Amino acid sequence: MVAVAIMAIAVVSAVPAGADPSGGSDAVAWQASVDAPDAYPGTAVEWDVPITLSDGTLLRANVFRPANADGSPIAEPTPVILNLTPYTKLLSTLASLLMEDPSLGPVVENLGTTLNLGVPFDGITELASPASQLGKAFGLNRDLVQNGYTQVVVDVRGTGFSHGQWQVLGPREQQDTVEVIDWAASQPWSNGRVGTTGVSYSAINQIQAAGLRPQALEAVFAVEPGNDLLRDIVGTGGALGIGFMPAWLGLVNGLKWLPDVQALLEGRFDARWLRDRLADPSTKIPELLEVITAPSVDSVSPGALEVAQDGAFYQDRQARLESVEVPTFVFGNWHDIFANSEPDIYNRIPVEPGRKQLVMGDGYHAVTGTGFGTPGFPPDIAALQRAWFDRWLRGIDNGIEKYGPVTLLQQGGGWTTTRQFPREGVRHEKLFLAAAPSGTAAHAAHDGTLVPTLPDEARRLTVSPGLRGFCSREGAQGTAGITVLLGSTCTKDSRFHEAEALTFTSEAFSEPTLFSGPFNVHLNTVLDATDGFWSVTVNDVGPDGRSTVLSTGSLVSSLRTIDDSLSSFTAEGDYASAHPTLTLATRKPVVPGESTLLDISTLPTEAVLAPGHRLRIDVYAANVPRSLPLGPMLNESGLRPQHLELDRSAPSFVTLPTVRGRTWEN
Repeated sequence: MVAVAIMAIAVVSAVPAGADPSGGSDAVAWQASVDAPDAYPGTAVEWDVPITLSDGTLLRANVFRPANADGSPIAEPTPVILNLTPYTKLLSTLASLLMEDPSLGPVVENLGTTLNLGVPFDGITELASPASQLGKAFGLNRDLVQNGYTQVVVDVRGTGFSHGQWQVLGPREQQDTVEVIDWAASQPWSNGRVGTTGVSYSAINQIQAAGLRPQALEAVFAVEPGNDLLRDIVGTGGALGIGFMPAWLGLVNGLKWLPDVQALLEGRFDARWLRDRLADPSTKIPELLEVITAPSVDSVSPGALEVAQDGAFYQDRQARLESVEVPTFVFGNWHDIFANSEPDIYNRIPVEPGRKQLVMGDGYHAVTGTGFGTPGFPPDIAALQRAWFDRWLRGIDNGIEKYGPVTLLQQGGGWTTTRQFPREGVRHEKLFLAAAPSGTAAHAAHDGTLVPTLPDEARRLTVSPGLRGFCSREGAQGTAGITVLLGSTCTKDSRFHEAEALTFTSEAFSEPTLFSGPFNVHLNTVLDATDGFWSVTVNDVGPDGRSTVLSTGSLVSSLRTIDDSLSSFTAEGDYASAHPTLTLATRKPVVPGESTLLDISTLPTEAVLAPGHRLRIDVYAANVPRSLPLGPMLNESGLRPQHLELDRSAPSFVTLPTVRGRTWEN
């Protein structure tokens, strides 16, 4: 039997009449432009071009120009596509060339069909098949160069072959990008029109620069950018992102020590480069280790404290989104490490829809998803990128501004387009967590229910930390997609992980039901220590019992203070989206044994529950490797069992971002 309240929120999505996520005939033309013979037969490269900044620091750039058949660069000035990277421009160029190689590219793109691996080895196919999508935006794109663009790839200060100390997206590095844009616009091979592109760090870098309004910048194509870096990846819910941050810092710091081998062989050793590396051999790694190992907050140095909490360090690294004036394309994924920021970047940029675009898929940071460029799916990233720059840097009327402007993969459904995200007409419904068994999760630590009315039964449920999160969608998200190698039995079915969870499952839905935006989970908790850590997921449970994570959220108990000015509320006054402050000044240690109320908002998403499917909330006491409380909080919690208090006078519930009253189309 289906609960009346659940039947009442059965909904359908609002797709603009005639909208086509694949882009229709315009996209056919965009792809044809990419597939057509190149306008120029070759690429001329100038390696390690010096760029001297206003503070005297020297950056190194590789400049790729369209070339004639004899290899000489063309004489005509061209628009410039700029990419700044911390990963050493040589490696990014090599990766891009491999992905675009005429013989290797199809092999990579068709790897899924070639391998055709089944469970449990299907994760290899999922990781490898979409690799070329990111490769086309990561560094050099020969299609752009050999069709009339100059591409410039630059090592950011303190990385690659550039001088200086790595700023990790700080204010000086942001100013560097503005100066490099000005430099590129003034070169004799440039016509003065500059666009920026790149993935991840390079995407963040260009969004930051756009907020500073460099005069020559005319278009941005940002793949998987972040903006609220603390909440995105460093301290998700106040807990360290152990699946990503330590490895990432180690990678960049390791790469910045790779010397210019050719210069060494030619006797041109760069002594300034070495002095700068010795002055800062392992940027932010000592601070990170100090925070992880510190026994108490009082023992942490000021330098380490700045990376452990919100404050000037992270605020200095947030883009001035409200100042962005240029056409901006944002590509992201619901399970990307930056899924928290990607829709927010789109929403806050004050550019009219069409001149700004948002695409959100169902992949991870290193796994963009499959099917791009096929019917019903968005165009290939290379086609979108080329169309974007052709329109805004060359003035070609190709219809790209009519695409989207918001193109979303509805989890549980298909691709759709809309005018905004979250969708217009979201109404917040509430379901309560109840102890009574649903009969659908005997595998879980506790099988409870989601009900539309306050439950009468009072119950204390206990959940313990564990390590099953390594085999989970949250684990794959926290490792940028690497643990998809464990296969779909981990990433697309939570039942193994749910053995460590308190689960609460609704009755089956009778009609297709759309959710758009973040969920908020309100918990009445009790701890046996002065701190703890909670993680929640929102799941789609199919008739066959498969439990698929749609979205996730987490919170350190002592960091539960909410900034209401940055939060949103339902008509009843509950949190629709809660924004924790994540500062030590607002930290509130828990009183052991006393009830503590928490609001945990999940990452925004869009999902459709099909008839016969159920909604499930999972509650965990750990989320490894996605995140783990920092040293002092970890020491206080002791990774003890934690308790969820189900009490009619202070109920636990989930707020659902439901859209209703329209005809649903995919």
